Amino acid sequence: MKNFELKSFPSDVELASAAAKDWLALLSQSTVAHRVALSGGRIARSFFRAVTQGAEVSRLSLQNVDFFWADERCVSPDDPDSNYLLAKVNLLQPLAIAPDRIHRLKGELPPDEAVAEANAAIQRIVPKNGAGLPVLDLIFLGLGENGHIASLMPDAPTDVVVSTSPYVRIEDSPKPPPNRISLSYAAIAAAKSVWMLASGAGKEEALSQSLRPGGATPFGRVLQSRAHTLIYSDIAL
Repeated sequence: MKNFELKSFPSDVELASAAAKDWLALLSQSTVAHRVALSGGRIARSFFRAVTQGAEVSRLSLQNVDFFWADERCVSPDDPDSNYLLAKVNLLQPLAIAPDRIHRLKGELPPDEAVAEANAAIQRIVPKNGAGLPVLDLIFLGLGENGHIASLMPDAPTDVVVSTSPYVRIEDSPKPPPNRISLSYAAIAAAKSVWMLASGAGKEEALSQSLRPGGATPFGRVLQSRAHTLIYSDIAL
């Protein structure tokens, strides 16, 4: 039995719209705190805008959502490369999310300091499992051309792969900028739900490899660590 569900769409617009609709439907079912981690990437912009539009139309408040990030580049929060800035402009600001619900990764700090602060924040706010790992309600991931997710790259050092800290420091990333902060494989495995938004040209082989039994890509590793993962994709396989 497969440990993932693949939902296919003819375009990135329809993918983003469907994922946004499904998330808003999930949020509408409960008023308890919901802890989510966001990712960056091209599809994220479309997704954030679809969420914003849907929430405004349905008058659904997201004020019970705590926002974390799956990863961040070591840049200032107003840098064009900032994943936080992407979410701020297209989601958080339009929906007037309260500042105390936004737990951004502080890429402007020295990396070790930023990771320590991020780990302290998520451990303080998010309930933990028996292993002491925070259990996020939902993590949104994007897929890189090389199969990477968050800032977990192929051929990552062993200390990154086996880390049991929620967040880890990434050095010498093959995609600039080289210094980043990322959720660990352990933290992603611990989440209640993981939704992959796999979109864009040139990712056919990465997705295909990831979905194979024993797939060696970072996303393949995530799939193997979880009982279930939901994949939204406009990539033809």
